[in-house]
Parts: sequence; structure tokens; C-alpha cells
Amino acid sequence: MDSKLTTTDAISKLKAKVEGVKLPAGLEEKINEYFSQLEVNSRSEDTFWSYYQSISKYLDWVISLPWSTRSEDILDTRYAREKLDENHYGLGEVKDRILEYISVLSLQKTRSPDKIPRAPILLFVGLVGTGKTTMAKSIGDVMGRKLIRIPFGGLGDPLYLRGQSRQHPEAEPGAIIRGLAQCQTKNPVILLDEIDRVADDALNTIMGVLVELLDPEQNARFTDHYLDYPFDLSEAFFVATCNNTSRIATAVMDRLEIIQMPSYTDEEKITIGRDYLLPQALKENGLTGEELKIDQNIWLNIVRPLGFDAGVRTLKRNIEGLCRKSAALILSGTKKVVVDESNVKKFIPQW
Repeated sequence: MDSKLTTTDAISKLKAKVEGVKLPAGLEEKINEYFSQLEVNSRSEDTFWSYYQSISKYLDWVISLPWSTRSEDILDTRYAREKLDENHYGLGEVKDRILEYISVLSLQKTRSPDKIPRAPILLFVGLVGTGKTTMAKSIGDVMGRKLIRIPFGGLGDPLYLRGQSRQHPEAEPGAIIRGLAQCQTKNPVILLDEIDRVADDALNTIMGVLVELLDPEQNARFTDHYLDYPFDLSEAFFVATCNNTSRIATAVMDRLEIIQMPSYTDEEKITIGRDYLLPQALKENGLTGEELKIDQNIWLNIVRPLGFDAGVRTLKRNIEGLCRKSAALILSGTKKVVVDESNVKKFIPQW
């Protein structure tokens, strides 16, 4: 701390931080109480500066949050359909469900403009690689909303979500508040990823936090331990994912709309690989479609080199590996790489 800065100057500096920032009335009162406590503590510099640092950090978080800032929704079902088809092959029933919800939000906004429309809370259930997370991201894209992704895999401490009290020296807000500060809108898509994979010893407490997050009657006043003031999450669009629902509490399930993500057939994977993943992999690896050609007859080898899996992650890795090997050949002087039955084993892992 600058030794030339007096306690009076320091308090004035903090007050200047919140000047002109529109905050909830109750929070302004709380901050003014902190300023009053600082003035009392200013009589003893030994205690003043540590308290000053704590309040300064707290105010930085407070003014960084989007208390009244929201993004404008895109609720055009035709545009949504085009974007979903562009990013995802098949999954017709899943797309239809999403379009239905967007339609409802559009009607709510049109017919009740003064009422904040409430989005449904979706739970995508499916095996690994079936597109749960990417579909959740696409919802943000088609609605024009920012995305906050919170991974639950291995999560063992509910304080990761709820933050820690400022009584602890190294305390900071939880993942929800940190995400809001980063995305700068109060109505993002909040992706709760793999909520069935939390640590066993924290399962009950984390499910309790989820109930508060997902309940429309409670999330309008979600309170982070660090912030110690409720933040309105009622405008957020929550999307959760899981592999199965057996470890999810009944109270949480009651608040979710389940959408089953089906496994892909080999034919669907071939189309996804050829028309979606390959063009993306070519671009990422600096190749053109003329430099790498894949014979139609060997796509099944790329789709299923080591046996069946439900999703497309293995397919994606195989295509990326194939492109990397091709890039090395092109760099060494090969003009054009053609992958066919005669050489596919050199490009794709086999049993």
C-alpha cells in the first residue's frame, strides 16, 4: 500500500469506484455500511489497511457484475433451425424440442412484453460423444446469448459454486458469479456440464445447490457466499448434461425437462465425418480438399476402427490424426494424399 496515501484519501478512492455505477438499492446500503466501518477503522492504521484491501477487492467484483445488463434475444425459429442444421446432423427430435421452447419464449415476449420470459431448464441425457455439450453451446449461438460453462466432473466442494465467505483471506466468488462477471450479461446460457459426475462425498450438498440454482422460485435471489447479496438468475437459460440420471437427486430432476440424446448409427457418423468434421479438420490443419482425398469405401474404417462407440469423439480424433499425418506428407513433398483401402492402416489405428 502506498505509504503516502492517507486513510481519508483511501476511503475517497473506494467511493469513487462505485460512483455512477447503478447498483441495487440494498447493495448500495450495504456498501455504505462498509464505508462507515472503514471510517471507524481509520483511527487505527494497523487494522485499517487489511480491511481496506478486502473492501477494495469486494467492490471490484460488485462493479464487474451485470446487475441490469442483458443481451437481446434472437427468437427467430427459422434462423434457429438453419443454425442447428448447420452445426448438427440429424437429431431431428432434439432440434424440434429446442425450437418449441424458442417459440414459447417468443410468444411470451410478444404478448407479455412487461413480463420477463422464463426459459425451460433442459437436461440433455446421453452417452459420451453424442453431442450434449455442443448442442447446449448451439442454444447460446441461435439465441444470441453468451455461454457460461461450469464443469461438474469430479467436483467435490459446493463452495466452488457458491463462493467462500470474505472472512477467509483468499476468498473469492463461486463459479456462477465469476462466469457472470466474465460474460457481462445477466441472461446467459449457463451450461451445467456432467452433473452426474460429482464426487460421492459431495453429492448431497452439490445437489442442494443445484436445487437453488434451478428452482424458479429461488434462483431470482441466488446468494453467493462471497458476494453476500442476492443476484437474480431468473433470466438465465440453464442447460444441464449427464450420461445417466441415476445419481441425480429427485428434487433436481423435478425441475428439469429431459431431452434424450440418441446414439449415432454408422451411416450418420459417416455423414457427420465427411460433411462436418473433415472440412473443419482440414482448415485447422492448414490443408485443402484438393490435397487430401478420402475414398468413400474406407469411411467405415474411420468410423469404427476399434469397435462400436455411441458418439463421435473417436471419429473426430481419427479424422484429426489422419489430417496431421497428411500434413506431414504434404510438407515433405507429396503433392496429394489419397487415403484408400491400400493404405488406410497407415492413417487410422487398427486392432
